[in-house]
Amino acid sequence: MTAASSMSSGARRPVVLVIRNDDTCPPALVGEWLLEDGLELHVIAADQGEHVPAQVPEGVDAIVPLGGVIGANDDHRAPWLEAERSLLRDAVESGVPVLGICLGGQLLAAAMGGVVTASDTSEVGVTEILRTLDGLGDPVISQAATVNGDTVPAAQWHLDHVAELPDGAVLLMTNPACRVQAFRLGESAYGLQMHPEVDVEVFTSWVADADENVPRTAVTASEALASVVERQQDLIRAWRPVVRAWGELVWLRSRTLQSDRVGGDAPAR
Repeated sequence: MTAASSMSSGARRPVVLVIRNDDTCPPALVGEWLLEDGLELHVIAADQGEHVPAQVPEGVDAIVPLGGVIGANDDHRAPWLEAERSLLRDAVESGVPVLGICLGGQLLAAAMGGVVTASDTSEVGVTEILRTLDGLGDPVISQAATVNGDTVPAAQWHLDHVAELPDGAVLLMTNPACRVQAFRLGESAYGLQMHPEVDVEVFTSWVADADENVPRTAVTASEALASVVERQQDLIRAWRPVVRAWGELVWLRSRTLQSDRVGGDAPAR
């Protein structure tokens, strides 16, 4: 049963809790694609002081922590990060699907015992990444569309990276500049280093707020923007199927829990 048939049959729409860590990093295209899949989005503006729960709230079916200019352990700058890491840890332990984007993926790794540090070489603009053998067999990452040979184009803007994955994490995507481009914990918690949500409008705003010479990169901010403008359609073709496939995992878990409740079983979060 697809998401569309679930909606037509009257099934409850799964709720995705989106954590906004920076007002310059909205859900953008990822939000649009999840709405296309029939999911309901509840956005917490943590950067504006809205409360971040330390555990997955009742009625929430999935978590999407977004990007931001802060670091994954910058609790002194962003005091809600401790609760956000606890929320992500609870989600993983409870089997609640997660889609962590850039900072959100780093927070997922840090929450589960991984190490996040500054990168020696940062990535800004469109880069090419490869799926690992595990990535090729993964139900979500396998859906990424290649454009040039075996590589997948990805919009990037990161100065930090996941230096060490948590125990049990599966590496799904990589490239020479940044080993951990995507990983999975459990069956449905994903961390992405890239920005699949980015469109030209969002990236333009980042360039406007940044210095022309971005630290530890081989390109200028203007060159990075030009690459995103040129490759926008390639990026959409590459990442829309990935996000929709993750949305199907959210639907699958939601349908299973609803079926269990109808059958009288105790619901699991």
